[in-house]
Amino acid sequence: MAKFLYVYHGSGKMPTDEAERKAAMDAWNGWYGKLGSAVVDGGNPVGMSKTVLPGGKVENNGGSNPTAGYTIIEAKDIDDAVAKAKDCPILTDPGFSVEIAPIIEMS
Repeated sequence: MAKFLYVYHGSGKMPTDEAERKAAMDAWNGWYGKLGSAVVDGGNPVGMSKTVLPGGKVENNGGSNPTAGYTIIEAKDIDDAVAKAKDCPILTDPGFSVEIAPIIEMS
């Protein structure tokens, strides 16, 4: 099985209401449960990033497509990884997307 990086893109805020926060966590835990042993690293959300461009210019706020978090999974191929990502709870918000990239083992 190959490893794939899911990079979650979009900008939003974590729910502040306890019931909404619990519902969001339940959705993620349910999705991870469905993925089962395919989850290598459940990852984490990330804070606001900075992007360093050629010449040393720095963009704040993650640029035009900010990273929101990541997960690493195993799948038979990229199409399988894409299929697994389609149920990701982050996709319930139209402002978010999941980028999928194969992790290339360097040896």
